[in-house]
Amino acid sequence: MNEERENLHVAIIGAGMGGLACALALAKYGIERIDVYETASNLGFVGAGIQLAPNMGRILERLGCWETITKEATEVKVASIRQHKDNEELGRVDFAYVRKKYGTPHMVDHRSSLAGGMYDACKEEKAISFHFNSSCTVKTWEPKPRITVAPRDGAPYDVYADVVLAADGIKSSVRSQILKELNVDAEVIDSGQSAYRIMLTREQMGSDPEMLELLEADQVTRWIGERRHIIAYPISDKNIYNISSAQPDVHFASAPSATYTTRGSKSDMLDSFKDFCPLVQRMLNLVPDGEVCEWKLRIHSPLPTWVRGSVALVGDACHPTLPHLAQGAAQAIEDAGVLAVVLSMLPDRNSDSINKALRVYELVRKERAETLVDLAAASCKTLHLGEGAAKEERDKQFAALKVKEGPSPDKYLDAEVQKMIMGIDVMRVAHDEFRKTFAMKID
Repeated sequence: MNEERENLHVAIIGAGMGGLACALALAKYGIERIDVYETASNLGFVGAGIQLAPNMGRILERLGCWETITKEATEVKVASIRQHKDNEELGRVDFAYVRKKYGTPHMVDHRSSLAGGMYDACKEEKAISFHFNSSCTVKTWEPKPRITVAPRDGAPYDVYADVVLAADGIKSSVRSQILKELNVDAEVIDSGQSAYRIMLTREQMGSDPEMLELLEADQVTRWIGERRHIIAYPISDKNIYNISSAQPDVHFASAPSATYTTRGSKSDMLDSFKDFCPLVQRMLNLVPDGEVCEWKLRIHSPLPTWVRGSVALVGDACHPTLPHLAQGAAQAIEDAGVLAVVLSMLPDRNSDSINKALRVYELVRKERAETLVDLAAASCKTLHLGEGAAKEERDKQFAALKVKEGPSPDKYLDAEVQKMIMGIDVMRVAHDEFRKTFAMKID
C-alpha cells in the first residue's frame, strides 16, 4: 500500500447491490476504512431472479465470492425466443460458448444469492463497518466531504471522509443534491411499462410435464407479444422457476413519482396476458391470490456528471436501466470494480488527486453504462412490435439465428452486443486510464 494513501476513509451511502459491491471491492483492494450507511434496519434480501453475466462474474471472481454466490445457480446453455400465442420457437441462441469465450459462464439465480453472498463476504472484512437505520445528507463536497448521518433512534452526527460514494438507488437524494447545485433538471423518465415478478416452486409445477421441462432446462425462455413479453428461467438449484414480465403500465400512471411498487391483482395480471399460450396461462394461474406484486419500470435522463468534488454516484443513482439486457446489477458491480482500481492506485489523499481519480471512474463507466441503458430500451421496442412488416422482418431475423450467427432483434442475444458487454474488462481499462491520467507508465 502507498504510505501516503494509508487510512483512506470511504463512506458509502446505501447497502444495495452497488453499495455492497463497492464496500467489498474497496476492502479487497486495500482500502482500510469503509463505512456503509443504510436506511433499512437490516439487509433482509428479497426480490426474484437475476442474471449473472460474465462481466459481473469476472469481477466477483477477483473479489473471492463468485463460487459461493453461484452455488445454486443455473448455467444458461441456450436462450429460446417464442411466439406468445402458440409457444412456437421464433429463434434460438446457443449460450454454451460463453464460458469458453469469456472465461466465465452466463448464469441465473435468486437475487438473494448475489446480495447475500456479497454481504457475507463484506462481514469477513475488518475494514468494513455497517450502520443500519441511518439516512445521510451530503453537507460539503470537498476538500474533505462531510455527511450528516441521521440514525432512526438517535441524534444526527457529522462524518468526514476522504471519499463519499452515493449508492442510494434510483431515488437517490445525493443525485438530487448534485443536480440542484448544478441547476440541472434530469427527471425520472416514465417508460410506460410495469413488471410482474413471480416465483413458482417445483411443488407447484410438479404435476405439469411441460412446466417441469422448463424447470429442468438450462434455458432462458422469452415469450414475446404486442406491447408485452415474459422472460423465465430456473433458479435455486432448479427448485424455483423465475418469471418476469413487461407490459403497459395501467396502475402507476396516476401514482406519485416516488411510487415504484404496488400489490397487484391476479385477475388484472391474467387479463394482461390472456392471449398468451396455454402454457403461460397455466403458470400464471399458479400464482396464489394476494401474492401478485407489480413494479414500475423507470429510468432517468442521462446526467451531466457523476462526480462532484470527492463524491461520486454509483449504480442506479446514476444509470438505472430497464431490465431487458439483464445488466442492472452487473453495471453497478462494474462501477465498484472500477472504483476499487482507481482509489487503490491513488498516490496520496489529496482532494485534487481523489477528484482526478473519480473522473477516471466516470470516464471509464459513464458512456458505457448509458449506451447499455439505451440498448435495453431500444430492444424492448423491437420485442413488443405488433402485426406488420416490421414484425415480419424481426421474426425472419430470429429464424435465421437457428441456423447461423447474425444480428438479433433481441439485443440481449446479439453476438456483437454480448461481445461489447461480456468481452470488456472494465477494471483493466480503468487501470490503464488511471496511468494515462496520472502520467504513469502503463504496464
